Amino acid sequence: MTRRLPSAPPMLPGLDYVRPLGSGGFADVFLYQQDMPRRQVAVKVLPADERDPDLLRMFNAEADVLAHLSAHPAIVTVYQAGISADGRPYIVMECCPGSLAQRYRIERMPVGEVMAIAVRLAGALESAHRAGLIHRDIKPSNILITTFGSAVLADFGISSTLVRSAGSEVLAMSIPWSAPEVIAEETPGTVSSEVWSLGATVYSLLAGHSPFERRERGQNTRDLMRRRIARATFVPIARDDVPDALQQVLATAMARDPERRFRTAYEFGEAVREVQQGERLAPTPLEVPADEWMPAVASVDFSDTTERGPVRSRVAYESRRPSAAPVDATRRRRDEDSSVTGPPPARRAWPWPAVVAGVVTLAAVIAVVAVLWTGLR
Repeated sequence: MTRRLPSAPPMLPGLDYVRPLGSGGFADVFLYQQDMPRRQVAVKVLPADERDPDLLRMFNAEADVLAHLSAHPAIVTVYQAGISADGRPYIVMECCPGSLAQRYRIERMPVGEVMAIAVRLAGALESAHRAGLIHRDIKPSNILITTFGSAVLADFGISSTLVRSAGSEVLAMSIPWSAPEVIAEETPGTVSSEVWSLGATVYSLLAGHSPFERRERGQNTRDLMRRRIARATFVPIARDDVPDALQQVLATAMARDPERRFRTAYEFGEAVREVQQGERLAPTPLEVPADEWMPAVASVDFSDTTERGPVRSRVAYESRRPSAAPVDATRRRRDEDSSVTGPPPARRAWPWPAVVAGVVTLAAVIAVVAVLWTGLR
């Protein structure tokens, strides 16, 4: 399938376009410079010709849920959302300078660092699940690195859905990290399949490749990967420094039968924390929302397909086209005055009797002066 080219970046108030950051099947991401406060931000925007109500619903859901979830330290922060002048919904987010898209393939990541990332992501996913959201695209490239070096989970709502929803959904998957039941198209995603994807992602960071990827050329086509994942036979990671207890945690998370996996992302995170303690490492905090936070999430409407948010206002300008008929200057000035002070003042009447009397008096004075001037000569 031909990869979709990114659409043109929209004009956004208070933001100056810098360069594209990437594009996917549903949205484009651009780098912008924010004027106030001055910082770089990432802007996710729907393509210019995209009017699918389902995608608009998912986009609205992402903005709304991230408004609650982005307070989590392991979820990318959202700053604002709106609609551009050309009618395209957009979300302004924290700009993260790095990701784990390629790092695990080119270097041997420390086991302690990977376990810390695993616990952070488990807390992020548990928070999303409690908010009723399924991510459905957990993979290394969606783990971003902030300017402070922390791993955060990104790309939430554009392929997301309610945990409790059913029926027709947009099927989005990244095959190497998708659970067997998702590969078989039995479900668009569940909490259990999220646990599988999280385990597969952590496996990849440690192994340097996705769980069912082969080194031989031509052995990693979509069909071959689907078949191997469908069998889902766990192969231990070929690293001596990976503890057996961690291998067992990953094997449980990636069990072919969903009933044999950890029931929640929280359970997965706790299992990794136990491995950390067994290795005499400080357990990474497993951060989930407080009970007081949950009622605020209940207001999110996942069926909302309306175009909402602030729209950039158009700049008014004076047209240079000639008007249909010339307007008298006095009338124009009177109309302008009426817009400020009310109706135009009544026209003043000329004092004709006084004018006539003045003319007669002036003529008499001139006649007297003439007579006197003649007598003196």
